[in-house]
Amino acid sequence: MPIDLRSDTVTKPSAAMRRAMAEAEVGDDVLDGDPTTRRLEDRVAELLGKDDALFFPTGTQANQVALRLDTRPGTELVVEANAHIVNHEMAGVAALAGVQIRPVATPDGLLTVELVRAAMRPASPHLPRVSAITIENTHAAGGGRVMRPEVADAIGRLAAEHDLPLHLDGARLWNAAVALSVPLARLAAPGDTVMVSFSKGLGCPIGSALAFNGITRADAWEVRRRLGGGMRQSGILAAACLYALDHNLSRLADDHATARRLADALVGHPAVRPVPPDSNTVMLDLMRDRDTADDVAARLAARGLLVAPYGPKRLRAVTHLDVSGSDIEQAARVVVEVLGSEAG
Repeated sequence: MPIDLRSDTVTKPSAAMRRAMAEAEVGDDVLDGDPTTRRLEDRVAELLGKDDALFFPTGTQANQVALRLDTRPGTELVVEANAHIVNHEMAGVAALAGVQIRPVATPDGLLTVELVRAAMRPASPHLPRVSAITIENTHAAGGGRVMRPEVADAIGRLAAEHDLPLHLDGARLWNAAVALSVPLARLAAPGDTVMVSFSKGLGCPIGSALAFNGITRADAWEVRRRLGGGMRQSGILAAACLYALDHNLSRLADDHATARRLADALVGHPAVRPVPPDSNTVMLDLMRDRDTADDVAARLAARGLLVAPYGPKRLRAVTHLDVSGSDIEQAARVVVEVLGSEAG
């Protein structure tokens, strides 16, 4: 079996998770409600400190529902330039909400209140106005970088000053909370809408949730239904998420530790420079002119190590519950052997 570090979405549900799914109490969530799904939604709302939550099949759909509710057509969304919403959601904000992106470039994927303030256009009949702000924690393209709560708080205060909703794309908010040793609700506090994903890091086969304040459940339900998110016996999926919250949330620190082991094992190699990880993602920058991400990824795959190209000279490796410490040691050995020891 290959060692698969392409993403933490490649995990397989454990036997115990499958058993929880098979034994879930279910109903028709579109007609009159699914009891297991409702238990999950209540738990997510409580964990994130929000009024309510809805279960979704994907994080992209949950993000798009939030932004459809948070924004108005013909306005701008302020968001970091390499955010998931910008690059990996098929221009959904433009297609579904009629909103254009106001991208803010950062060196590491993390917005600051100063950068957001600078992106706010002055009031003018000639310029589009901002209708919402989005932050991402952890920041996927930034290598799993973690936004500290005081930074998010400052952006939240700026949003409130301008009477703007703040959306938090928290697909891996679980990892941020573990990395910072703070409660999930503390990190979610500035967000009017907050998305979390169960298929990233927590080992679920599918599922995300959107938690919210200041939005009626009926309004969120309506937009989700319009986008095809009405699911029937969704409790089979929600049961996996409840199992993950009980058993897999507490072990995320192990993934962070294995990510650090991989990075540490490659420090000093002349052909690759690992970016010190904040969470469970290690970015590997290729240092030789002749090496490209696509070529090196193919050579590693031939040796049983799967990583994801993340730019012309960058690879991404993501640790997860299906990767052991010995797997990481083997992964590091494969990288060293494939790249060799020579520089230049």
